[in-house]
Amino acid sequence: MIEKGTVLPMFYLPPVEYFTQLNIYNPDIVIERHEHFPKQTYRNRANIYSPDGLLTLVVPVVRGSKVHKPIKDVKISYDFNWQRLHWMGLQSCYRRSAYFEYYEDEFAPFYETKETFLFDYNEKLLQVILKQLKIKTTISYTESYEAEYPNLVDLRQSINPKKLLPFQQKPYFQVFDERHGFMKNLSIIDLLFNQGPQSLNYL
Repeated sequence: MIEKGTVLPMFYLPPVEYFTQLNIYNPDIVIERHEHFPKQTYRNRANIYSPDGLLTLVVPVVRGSKVHKPIKDVKISYDFNWQRLHWMGLQSCYRRSAYFEYYEDEFAPFYETKETFLFDYNEKLLQVILKQLKIKTTISYTESYEAEYPNLVDLRQSINPKKLLPFQQKPYFQVFDERHGFMKNLSIIDLLFNQGPQSLNYL
């Protein structure tokens, strides 16, 4: 376990703010693996920019996961074909972006294969994103749940879709910004598909 740095949650296609923080504290990063699954957070949802404005993609979890279950044990539900919906959503939102075709082969398999656990699914996605962003880091994981980490910057609750924190973000080109203006702190894939190799410089 690291002695300084930050503790981050594991998110689905995390927002830009997540990678800004990860970049600041790199390589001193530990990811929470034992917290109880909190509802309505980025752990199983991501915001993207659609022609109609904000679109939230939600990964459904198996019923009962929301009650005092460690995040590492939460299972993904496949009761309906959410993978097809998410992939169609990503294509319709970003097909016109400058770099979607450049990255799509990396992301397409996540919408075909069925991963059992949400944490594992998010972790594999995170590794792909870090590779595409060219962020070199070694991530460690919590070994048990601790309410507080006195020596670490605890970001487990602060990056939250319900909390509009004063996250400063410089606008970049977005596909539909002529319709709705710049939308901040969307999923990192919005930045990646629009800015491509410049994404790391942006962060």
